Amino acid sequence: MYKEEVQLAGFFTKLKEGLTKTRDQFVTKVEEILTGRRKIDEELYEELEEVLIRSDVGVNTSFELVEGLRKEVKKRKLQEAEELKIVLQELIAELLGEEESMNFAEHGPSIFLVVGVNGVGKTTTIGKLAHYFQGEGKKVILAAGDTFRAAAIDQLEVWGQRAGVEVIKQKEGADPAAVAYDALQAAKSRGADLVIMDTAGRLHNKVNLMEELRKVKRVIEREIPGAPHEVLLVLDATTGQNALQQAKLFQEVAGVTGIVLTKLDGTAKGGVVLGIQGEINIPVKWIGVGEGMEDLRPFIPQDFASALFDQTQDDEEEEI
Repeated sequence: MYKEEVQLAGFFTKLKEGLTKTRDQFVTKVEEILTGRRKIDEELYEELEEVLIRSDVGVNTSFELVEGLRKEVKKRKLQEAEELKIVLQELIAELLGEEESMNFAEHGPSIFLVVGVNGVGKTTTIGKLAHYFQGEGKKVILAAGDTFRAAAIDQLEVWGQRAGVEVIKQKEGADPAAVAYDALQAAKSRGADLVIMDTAGRLHNKVNLMEELRKVKRVIEREIPGAPHEVLLVLDATTGQNALQQAKLFQEVAGVTGIVLTKLDGTAKGGVVLGIQGEINIPVKWIGVGEGMEDLRPFIPQDFASALFDQTQDDEEEEI
């Protein structure tokens, strides 16, 4: 228990450090607008909305946050501009919602299908998820379903070795549905708790991608009723609004149940988390803030809000 608490505290510190550029782009600029101004007027609201949009929060979500500010100002009868920072923080925490847990099978192996375009860190994410769940005492099997790139199969094998888990694969160009079938049979025969499946990340032909994913899902559903239990979409935080567009497309194609947001460290576009939560009804379930095996963790919204506004966990506990 103590070890887990130390790891979580270390990750929170890393999250705060990783959000430095986002904080500079977003929170610091909000403070610059509010500091020294007395009057809450239309010009102030417009400047705040512009900062939100520039921080990759998204146009619709930025508008909704500013409208929320207007309502709270009237409701609380606020007079001073500097009072808006606390209100904005509260609105952001509310937008982020509660932590969303993962869905697991009640009996037999749980199946997680992982989707996303090439280059977002999909294979790396699968390796880190395997490491995390292996540490939770689950027997994990990986399926190398991105058969169109030999490098993807090789890379997954490397991550499988690092995590100490078995990788089910076929040769390059094989049918991804056949790999899925083999992985499911292996999971049943070996008594595995979890199968994490990689998929192709080609987007240049949406129709082919859609049909391929449908075929894989049909095989999964036939072999294990109720599966897949999660369809996780991996997004690269550094791409900002492009990540938001990818989320919309994959939701249409794959029925995404959760998002893994990678590379939050070192980007000024961490505000995209708010855009995803505000504009697409898909919860962010995991975030990555580094290259290490331990640097992918479940997304805890309140920790993100605290880290974004440069609070400590102790500060948050005292407020509660």
